[in-house]
Amino acid sequence: MTSPSPHPSASPSPSSAPRWWVRGDLDGFLGLGLDNLIQLLLILALCRAVLGYPDALIFGVILPATGLSLVVGNVAYAVQAYQLDRVEGAARRTALPYGINTVSLFAYVFLVMLPVKLSALGSGASADAAVRLSWQAGLLACLGSGLIESAGAFGAAALRRWLPRAALLATLAGIALGYIALGFLLRTYAHPVVGLAVLAVILVAYYGQIRLPIPGGLLAVLVGIALAWGTGLLQVDGALWQTNLANVGLHVPVLQLGALWEGREQLLPWLGVTIPMGLFNVLGSLQNLESAEAAGDRYPERSSLLINGLGTAVAALLGSCFPTTIYIGHPGWKAMGARLGYSWLNGLVMGLGCLFGLFGLIGQIVPIEAGMAIVLYIALVIAAQAFQVTPARHAPAVALGLMPGLAGWGALLLKAGLRAGGAGTPAAPFAPILIERLKQADVWAAGAFALEQGQIVAAMLLAAMLVYVIDQRFRAAALCALIAAAASWVGLLHAWRFTPADTVFQLGWGAGASWALGYLAMAVVFLVGWASRRRVG
Repeated sequence: MTSPSPHPSASPSPSSAPRWWVRGDLDGFLGLGLDNLIQLLLILALCRAVLGYPDALIFGVILPATGLSLVVGNVAYAVQAYQLDRVEGAARRTALPYGINTVSLFAYVFLVMLPVKLSALGSGASADAAVRLSWQAGLLACLGSGLIESAGAFGAAALRRWLPRAALLATLAGIALGYIALGFLLRTYAHPVVGLAVLAVILVAYYGQIRLPIPGGLLAVLVGIALAWGTGLLQVDGALWQTNLANVGLHVPVLQLGALWEGREQLLPWLGVTIPMGLFNVLGSLQNLESAEAAGDRYPERSSLLINGLGTAVAALLGSCFPTTIYIGHPGWKAMGARLGYSWLNGLVMGLGCLFGLFGLIGQIVPIEAGMAIVLYIALVIAAQAFQVTPARHAPAVALGLMPGLAGWGALLLKAGLRAGGAGTPAAPFAPILIERLKQADVWAAGAFALEQGQIVAAMLLAAMLVYVIDQRFRAAALCALIAAAASWVGLLHAWRFTPADTVFQLGWGAGASWALGYLAMAVVFLVGWASRRRVG
């Protein structure tokens, strides 16, 4: 997740004693808190509308666990900054910004939880059983991400040297463009008066270098709320208000070890999503630590990544499927004068809102349309960064790495359209005939479904191959192709099968033989290139 970088203002001068609150923390809290608010409203909207989770699960389990993970991480980062300030004898540090990971939020909903639910329903499971399996798969993915982040704290530097930056950032950018940017852009143009006006405010605030009287994100949300009410887009549903009001009350999270154990069979099929997302979180955290150091705040890698991993693990163990992360934008918060207080206050306010079930009511008066331009901006930052911070010669690799994520999002839309048209039911289940009919319309659905399975790994490996080819490191490119071939052969990449209402992984020896042979052919070509270059050299 990225956070909009506020514009600089005067910073308080350092003093010898660190303080838990300074004036600039209020501005920092408004920006960071708004960012986290949008993520919490997204969790509520996606869990209700996309996943069909009951309110008892959302308000009684998922949101309280999410809130407690925000408390743990934000308070821990504030304490970390306080202790380092005490050692250095100067109150100058800005705590690392922290919150819900947007990219993982969308990845786990659309690449893990929704497919598990649809597959279970297609196999004849009841709606309640399908929801439980979907939630358990999300818990395992979230826990896996936290464990990878924690382990990465001890070997992050070596991992960073091995993976090309273009491969990692392009993979994130593909998910950001497809599942975040394009999805919200379609929603923007579905409600243009609200959507485009709010988008304009965000563009002016964060790209136009205009100093505003209040944080740009807050202004955008206020404009969006006013327009939503004024145009009739937002109308309070009395029955829903009463439902949300009934969810208000203290919800104490409890350990969900039993649910994690019950869902253990969901672990292997989704490693192709969990492992890459965990690695991305590790490298993203390292990049954000670099950004903080450039702004004058050096933080130790090990403790910083361990806090992040612990926060995500707490979320999963208590029932949330949504990892947390260190946000980018640290230099912006520091320039605003924020220090320690903005961090612990953000955790406290967001945590209490989750524990007391307040976000259902907030969601009725703050529509997604009022804040989705902020998330669209975040996606643009992620996509642009993939090109901006990689060598210019690697731009083709970044472009190639975008494509699997876009294809996966296209496959998601295609299947949703087929279901809306009456397919994917017991009377008209998904079947190979759909592939032939779509092919006649020049829609190569089989390729989209193949790229959808393991799309994160596929994007990373394809982009890495091209980086190595551009740099004439042909043996490294061949190694990437061989890894892809091995993963395809056992079904971790590309191999898929129909269920009555979806397409899912097809695991098994030789399940992805055709793709494995294709990648093997790529490896041979790369090795020929290496041999030719060696002879010329």
